[in-house]
This record gives sequence, C-alpha cells and structure tokens, in this order.
Amino acid sequence: MSTKDAGMRIRVETELREAFVQACQRQGFAAAEVLRDFMRQYAAKHALTQSSLFDVSALEGAMRSHR
Repeated sequence: MSTKDAGMRIRVETELREAFVQACQRQGFAAAEVLRDFMRQYAAKHALTQSSLFDVSALEGAMRSHR
C-alpha cells in the first residue's frame, strides 16, 4: 500500500470507540487498519462512476495480505 499521508478525525461515543478497539484487538488487528480496510471496500463498492480509480480485485488482494 502507499504511504499514509492524510488524516481523518471523527467523533464517536466513548463506549463505541472502546468496544471497537477491544474487538479489533481480540482479532489481532489494529483499529486503524480495520477502518482503512472498511474504507477501501466501501469506496470500491460505491465508486460506480469512478471505476477506473478503484480496482476491486487489487484492493481485495491488498486487504488479504494485511491479515
């Protein structure tokens, strides 16, 4: 994957954040990587007019390599 050079700040309930982080840890994943994987999948699924920007098979391969 390319260098991570952008950030995103979101506001969530403390309880939701803690439950998410704990669930990620139990599965052996970093919360940030789970969020990035979700973002890749969501962007690929909903990029109907931008299909040239997202190669779903390449994204799926990249996500598998992180697990």
